Amino acid sequence: MRPYAELVSEAVDADFTGWDFSWLNGRATSQDLTWSYDNLARAALRQAHRVLDVDTGGGELLASFAPLPAGTIATEGYLPNLPIARDRLAPHGVDVRRHDYGDPLPVADDAVDLVLNRHARFDAAEFARALRPGGVLVTQQVGNRNDAEINETLGGPAVTGDHDCVSAVAALREHGFEILEAREEWPEFVLHDVGALIFQLRAVPWQLPGFDVTMHEEALVALDERIRRSGPFVVHDHRFLIRAQAR
Repeated sequence: MRPYAELVSEAVDADFTGWDFSWLNGRATSQDLTWSYDNLARAALRQAHRVLDVDTGGGELLASFAPLPAGTIATEGYLPNLPIARDRLAPHGVDVRRHDYGDPLPVADDAVDLVLNRHARFDAAEFARALRPGGVLVTQQVGNRNDAEINETLGGPAVTGDHDCVSAVAALREHGFEILEAREEWPEFVLHDVGALIFQLRAVPWQLPGFDVTMHEEALVALDERIRRSGPFVVHDHRFLIRAQAR
């Protein structure tokens, strides 16, 4: 393994655009879930005529589902991602709309018959408003206990909140949804060097707000030594899947 300072410098300088984690290939591995969001989304798309993809990032995943139904809409709230998503999705006929955090989804009532939502904002009331009766929601969410070991190891604040499968199902039922499928798992996420962890925290800064390689240097050096001595740093993702139908 290369020296600590080299791993840190490389991770700090690495480019991260859209929602592209390819820099981690060979440096971090995720245990497979027992379900495939991609396959479930593709199956739902075959039955859909009007589609909304919430928080599309750079449009990477949605583009991989092409061909898409005419009139597909995608939303994105992170401004640097908007031009990336528009460039990527324009050839597929997708209308990419800005969606600022906390605002209603930028679609009319009963506008779509499929909402796709992977690791995006979860708002049961807005999903119910946007979907036509009989329309379907397919969502994979990051739960509140995601990668809690990172915070514990770096001495950061404990992960908190109640965003889990039980609470999400309850919210959807409250807004009239029939639950078709609900599953929850905690797969391993294996980080093979300290640079992989730094890149991950740059990409998802909400995991450990205020993370800084200098401020957290003591804990990072200790983790680097631990990885060299004992092997990769293993944490646990928190994921849940829900398919639900609007009434």
